[in-house]
Amino acid sequence: MHMNTIAEFIKKKRKEIGLTQEEFAMRSGLGLRFVRDLEQGKETVRMDKVIQALAMFGMIAVPGRMDK
Repeated sequence: MHMNTIAEFIKKKRKEIGLTQEEFAMRSGLGLRFVRDLEQGKETVRMDKVIQALAMFGMIAVPGRMDK
């Protein structure tokens, strides 16, 4: 999954369940700055924290081929 795809997924799912970035950060145990960076598609976010964010929606990150 490309970082922008992950960013869009997290933002969409967070909004679907009615959480603000602050609420999502608190419930997931992540920092607000990280959540903001993630949702903006920052490519240098820590992968362990991306996995933690995805876990909030019962998702995991798996290797895949990059689209050209």
